[in-house]
Amino acid sequence: MHRHTTLTGPAGRAAARARALGRRVGRLPTGPGNTITDVTGVLVGHTTLRDDAVGLYSGVTAVVPTALDDRPTLAAGLHVANGYGKFVGATQLAELGELETPVLLTSTLSTFRAADALVSWTLARTVPPPVSLNPVVGEINDGWLSGRWPRPVTEQHVLHALESATDAPVPLGSVGGGTGACALGFKGGIGSASRLVGPVVGRDSTVGVLVQANMGGELRLDDRTVTPGELGLTKAGSRVETGSCVVVIALDLPCAPHQLTRIAARGALALGRVGASYSHGSGDYGLAFSAAHSDAPRLLPPAELDAVFTAVREAVEEAVLDALLAAGSVHTPDGRSAHGLPSHAVTAAQPH
Repeated sequence: MHRHTTLTGPAGRAAARARALGRRVGRLPTGPGNTITDVTGVLVGHTTLRDDAVGLYSGVTAVVPTALDDRPTLAAGLHVANGYGKFVGATQLAELGELETPVLLTSTLSTFRAADALVSWTLARTVPPPVSLNPVVGEINDGWLSGRWPRPVTEQHVLHALESATDAPVPLGSVGGGTGACALGFKGGIGSASRLVGPVVGRDSTVGVLVQANMGGELRLDDRTVTPGELGLTKAGSRVETGSCVVVIALDLPCAPHQLTRIAARGALALGRVGASYSHGSGDYGLAFSAAHSDAPRLLPPAELDAVFTAVREAVEEAVLDALLAAGSVHTPDGRSAHGLPSHAVTAAQPH
């Protein structure tokens, strides 16, 4: 039997983030950790499955809103830029504008085990248990790197990600649901960033994003593209662009579901700023939720909504870049290589 190596917690490669390399994305200030956990009441946990000897690269990432401990739902919105994916819970989420569970991100054929484990976890924590529940699970196809292991995620891996979720800055790169990801020709993974916006609904607010980056296209920095070939590296990913990308957006302010749907759309659309191709075989999703509940959330006026749109755009762009920088390189037993984005490629592309 092949062995499974399970790396949990902040496993992965320590790498300078884009901001530390002198590249600022946009003008808005970041939160203290510059990840989605800067939004009060949002926790993130990873279970990372990686074994280079047998070519296993997979895992699960859990985004856990603590407000669900006290109430059954939070306001949410979903935008499907391209529906070639296995987004469990999508129809009820879109129809009702309500998030009932944490959000899990994993690999394609592990989606359904993850959903079942999420139902079990939620039922065990709810008294009395609900007679209906809508688990929310997004996925990426990581088969180019991890094809020998089409569905390695077990219930125990999901439970670990949920139970280990914290409000610490999110580990980035080849961790959790991004372990087997390839994006824009490089090794992809989990990226995250945050922005401070103010005032919105009369106070300063935080917008955080987490991106499971696994899409085709060519990396765009300013007015130029950066490809593995021009850096002397081989291109990662299938020749026929598949993949998928999920953008999760959290806000610490009450917001109506239809406006959260519009915010979710900006998350998916922002992927184009870094070069995503939105190909036929890629499922591209944006999900936005309010981590702060209100029984009567007021509509954001246009100027405030535009500020949130800007925050999402900036944070998604930076999150993807940080995912590529933190991912490191993977070399599979069958000879495939996915190279992380070298830091010098970012510094060389600085505007003058």
